[in-house]
Amino acid sequence: MAVLPIRTVGDPVLRTPAEPVTRFDAALDRLVADMIDTMYDAPGVGLAAPQIGVGLRVFVFDCDYDPRDLAVPRVARTVVNPVLTIVDDGARQDGSEGCLSVPGLHFPTTRALCATVRGVDAAGAPVEYAGEGLLARCFQHEVDHLDGMLYLQRLTGDARTAAARALREPPPDAARVQAAGDELRALRRAEH
Repeated sequence: MAVLPIRTVGDPVLRTPAEPVTRFDAALDRLVADMIDTMYDAPGVGLAAPQIGVGLRVFVFDCDYDPRDLAVPRVARTVVNPVLTIVDDGARQDGSEGCLSVPGLHFPTTRALCATVRGVDAAGAPVEYAGEGLLARCFQHEVDHLDGMLYLQRLTGDARTAAARALREPPPDAARVQAAGDELRALRRAEH
């Protein structure tokens, strides 16, 4: 399949709520395969369709994969038309969050500790995933993308101020971004 360019903060597609998927066909299969390739290439633990410019309610994830640990297999999962359920017991997690669409920046973001996502896979078969910690954070983050929201909009206080300041600074130059990507791709090639 293909590694696609990731849309970054400022692109209108990232602020536009995605449409439900109504056709489960070869085009959807290709979209999901491209999203998985793009997620691993980035590298990331999740990717929503709007991040590659497609306004459909689809996300892929693999919170266990680590390009530095060759013993960890890739097991990408897909959720189409997800419905997010937050476990509302008051348990929260505070931690640094980043986003492939906001490259190089990480800010402390509060999320629910536990969450469940239900939907279907690319073939239309029902799927349900539940998790806590990073997995729950991933579900919440990716569904936010599908709702037209970046994690930056959830920041408060000093983190919000720091994010606004950082976004006014010029992005890293292309050579620095390329060097970081080359290093990660070299790690991935070493696994084969």
